[in-house]
Amino acid sequence: MPEAPTIDGANTTWLLVSTALVLLMTPGLALFYGGLNRAKGVLNMMMMSFSAIGLISILWWFYGFSVAFGTDVNGFWGDPGAYLGTKTFLAETDLWGATAENPSGIGVPLYVFMAFQMVFAVITVALISGAIADRAKFAGWLLFAFGWATLVYFPVAHWVWGGGIIGGDIHALDFAGGTAVHINAGAAALAVVLVLGKRLGWPREGMKPHNIPLVALGAGLLWFGWFGFNAGSELTVDSVAGLAFINTQLATAAAVLGWIAVEWVKDRKPTMVGASSGAVAGLVAITPACGFIAPWASVLLGIVAGVVCALAVSLKYKLGYDDSLDVVGVHFVGGWIGSLWLGLFATNSVNAAITDVVGASDGLFYGGGATQLGRQALAGLIVTVWSFGIAWVLAFVIEKTIGFRVKAEAEVEGIDIAEHAESSYDLSPAGGGTGGAFAMAGIGTPGGGATSGAKSEAEPAEPVSEKVAG
Repeated sequence: MPEAPTIDGANTTWLLVSTALVLLMTPGLALFYGGLNRAKGVLNMMMMSFSAIGLISILWWFYGFSVAFGTDVNGFWGDPGAYLGTKTFLAETDLWGATAENPSGIGVPLYVFMAFQMVFAVITVALISGAIADRAKFAGWLLFAFGWATLVYFPVAHWVWGGGIIGGDIHALDFAGGTAVHINAGAAALAVVLVLGKRLGWPREGMKPHNIPLVALGAGLLWFGWFGFNAGSELTVDSVAGLAFINTQLATAAAVLGWIAVEWVKDRKPTMVGASSGAVAGLVAITPACGFIAPWASVLLGIVAGVVCALAVSLKYKLGYDDSLDVVGVHFVGGWIGSLWLGLFATNSVNAAITDVVGASDGLFYGGGATQLGRQALAGLIVTVWSFGIAWVLAFVIEKTIGFRVKAEAEVEGIDIAEHAESSYDLSPAGGGTGGAFAMAGIGTPGGGATSGAKSEAEPAEPVSEKVAG
């Protein structure tokens, strides 16, 4: 006879802590994106992240969790009524993964697992916002977030983790979200960018980060929270959670070195923005692989991700799409690198669930041939096409109805004022002086030297590095 349902205190505590860590990542993302943005649009940029916390949390509770993790209907979505928000799940039998043979499941209450997956949904939507900085109406963003979460993220989460076509039929691996989160959000970001078009003046004008310390702080919070994102995805306290934890640190550290090495070679100067971006690239790439590869392969993955993503961010200049904060170059490219890496280095020797649970194979370099590599590529392609296509249609319809892009005057004067009637910094004169905070800092004054030797407005602007704050 199976034992009575029992809550596992260690697993439940770890998942609650991990949930809080992952929630912290979205304010961290707001700081990271906000610092990379220009001063006149930083609040709008941060509002898109904070609004995602509000909107997506409610959608996830009401029907998103059911679509993603309800009993599989047809390989594409779960039963929408399985965990509908109108129901309550507080019985002793409401434990995640519980079966007749194992009434306790993993010993975690259903609401704890629901909350953990909720914050994944939140940050996935928020990631997209970085691509459309300075030019998207806030109402248009909210409508897009609602539609994309409903039509893309919730079903894709089911495909990957809920028994749908990618995890259940194709047997592709994704430990914590390389396909479901990063490829998914990156493809959507590219689609919306193409619909909205370029920022006024881009790429002729230098659109530089306005606050690099904010960028570093945001990256640090993302790095901290990502341990809950990756190690928490094991759902239990065991050796695989430890593997995911150490792999996350190693890959991220290696990616920082890889990115700044590229800067050193190309520009002769490593930058704080580069180091912060390298950390995020490493975090992205290790996400799908952290619980399925050995630590040495994580170090190699981090180096590759740091180098390739550092090079990939320049694609927007060559191809002509204005991805404001490099969501495509970091998340889309990094997600693909991490997902394909599993086809090369995944091994049952570190996690038997690869075969026993997912039904996948060892990677190419562990004797599994190219089978798993093909599965990973197919999974990434399916998500890319679906996310890009739906995002493009949503953005196009919003633009043609209520309007998605702000008017040119609002973009020039500052989207924070136009959309939110507030600004991030008070630059008004202090103490009866003139010139405000800039004058107090000696900028633009005769002693500050900012005006001496300044070019006339008739002269063409020279390209300015976007890594230099100003």
